Amino acid sequence: MSKTIKSEYAMKDGQEMISWTKYSDMQKERPSEILNNCYSLTDSIYDGLDLKVEIQSVANQKLGDTILLTDNKSNKLLGLAICHCGPNTEAGSNTCYVKFGSVTASEDRSKSANFDELIECCEIFAASQGLSKLAAGVNIGNFHAYRKLLSKGFRTEFQGVMMTENNDPGYPIEDVYAIDDWR
Repeated sequence: MSKTIKSEYAMKDGQEMISWTKYSDMQKERPSEILNNCYSLTDSIYDGLDLKVEIQSVANQKLGDTILLTDNKSNKLLGLAICHCGPNTEAGSNTCYVKFGSVTASEDRSKSANFDELIECCEIFAASQGLSKLAAGVNIGNFHAYRKLLSKGFRTEFQGVMMTENNDPGYPIEDVYAIDDWR
């Protein structure tokens, strides 16, 4: 799914409760802690799902960045989005491609609200990179995430079929807000 993005965004009510940063801005300060927090989040949606190598690879190869969404009160990681940007990446020209993204709920905010925020942060990040298109893959099994992307103006570019070993359903579950690689 993809959408054309705008370059300016206004602050909304409730946004002061959370903030976002890029992994590239934080990786020198406390990389192990950040990567472990990312693992805790991804492991919570699917046992053993570990994207540390992907996060580091995107940073080391300068393919884009990873957006980190944090609860300002508890300092808990609420979401992440691994983004490829522009030519010579999986995104392609003028595009920011969210290779993987997911959120969790917090004490004060739902998964749905945090997913809204993560998508908006990705749009802001893409615009800051001079890109005009945001692409994100989603399994319709992640029904709420799929409906949310549609409501935000994303449109289907192509449909695929998921094949899993031993019919493992993975994390395409209705209430899991996840974006993943469907290219």
